Amino acid sequence: MNADSVDLVLQGPGLSPEAVRQFESLLAPEATLRRGSAARLRGVREDASARQSAAALARAWDCDLAFVPSGLRRADFRAIAFDMDSTLVTIEGIDELARMAGKGEEVARITEAAMRGEIADYAQSLRRRAALLAGAPASILQRVLEEKLRLSPGAQALLASAREAGWRTLLVSGGFTYFTRALQERLAIDVSCANELVTREGTLTGEVRGSPEDGGRIVDAAGKTRALERLCATIPCPTGAAIAVGDGANDLGMMAIAGLSVAYRAKPAVRARASVAIDHCGLDAIDGLFYDAW
Repeated sequence: MNADSVDLVLQGPGLSPEAVRQFESLLAPEATLRRGSAARLRGVREDASARQSAAALARAWDCDLAFVPSGLRRADFRAIAFDMDSTLVTIEGIDELARMAGKGEEVARITEAAMRGEIADYAQSLRRRAALLAGAPASILQRVLEEKLRLSPGAQALLASAREAGWRTLLVSGGFTYFTRALQERLAIDVSCANELVTREGTLTGEVRGSPEDGGRIVDAAGKTRALERLCATIPCPTGAAIAVGDGANDLGMMAIAGLSVAYRAKPAVRARASVAIDHCGLDAIDGLFYDAW
């Protein structure tokens, strides 16, 4: 197998033996490996037409596909960075806070527009949403943490694999420290970076402070990028030795400088610019991209 050959990794609950045979017929691999509900087609034919046909076949079988270098290994990477809301966890934290404060619809509309990239100034959109929470009891932070915050499928398995591989881990969010710090402790994540909701006498003031790790600036797309750069500088390693995982427009900056970018159940604009998109599997499908995981 030549040094620049490509594998097709297929993962998903709909990946039947018949589905694998159809991909083999389309792409004529040199060999096929199977692992549970996943398959790795080694040394496949890869051109624009093949990619389009494979993507259509993946849609038909409800599975995720990724064209990756045949020699891609976990040892090629030193760090992994996760967005929090709708990536490492299943919720948008500020939307859940807003629902408990009786401002759910107003905040959700702004959140969705920001994640689609329709509001260029993320800091402004965050401040607008936070202002709607003014006067709500600070206790809703703990309620969201206990009642609503759930890990995305495969999160714990992927983090365990990351620790085994010796990767440094980063949780970086345009959301809030109340949640990132709890997750950092729970999941033994090395570094976290997020914004802080200001409280006074048990009440949310509607104000937001930026991250002290980033000079008090609001963590937006540029802030996430700087956080990944800071992590890589401490290792040290180039940002090309990092993996970035996200779902929204403000993740595109850090995804652009990473060596491998993963769009997890993401907006279309994010999927289009990522190295790999995961729509049907859990986060642990990232592990299946590496040949040494098979």
